[in-house]
Amino acid sequence: MILSDKTLIKMLEEKTLVVEPIEKEQIQPASIDIRLGNTFSIVEDTSTGIINLENEIKYKTITSDSYILLPNQFVLATTMEYFDLPDDLTAFVEGRSSLGRMGLFIQNAGWVDPGFKGEITLELYNANRCAIELKAGRRVGQLVFAKMDQTALNPYNGKYQGQRGATGSRVFIDKEIR
Repeated sequence: MILSDKTLIKMLEEKTLVVEPIEKEQIQPASIDIRLGNTFSIVEDTSTGIINLENEIKYKTITSDSYILLPNQFVLATTMEYFDLPDDLTAFVEGRSSLGRMGLFIQNAGWVDPGFKGEITLELYNANRCAIELKAGRRVGQLVFAKMDQTALNPYNGKYQGQRGATGSRVFIDKEIR
């Protein structure tokens, strides 16, 4: 079941859901707006021009209140908000339609697991022919929260738990199932 603004407000007041910092205007009828933070990371070039999944990927990270996203450029960014989800709540990350209509694709693999704590790393891509100026503090999307039928047996405690800032891929840590 998707949670309403009434339920979200109650959970925030009771601290069973933590979103910090938050302004009351961010609470929408069925979601909470997320704002762009001030760290941005881009993949550093490799000598071979190839990224593989077995080695750590190097990123250049900058802290700035604005970032110019060039056409066809990809950058990692972060939310301004820190989240702490209970073990029976999950969330979907959705980009703002108004920004999508400008060619700005916003994603984070679209999913926040129950038990996750941290800022959310966003993957931003400019599909436009013009550069797009990004500014920290601007609303870029929303989280839609869904109540699970029961508490997760194994709430999230993975490699991104507690992350702050635009956090690069840690796929090289994965132990693949064979």
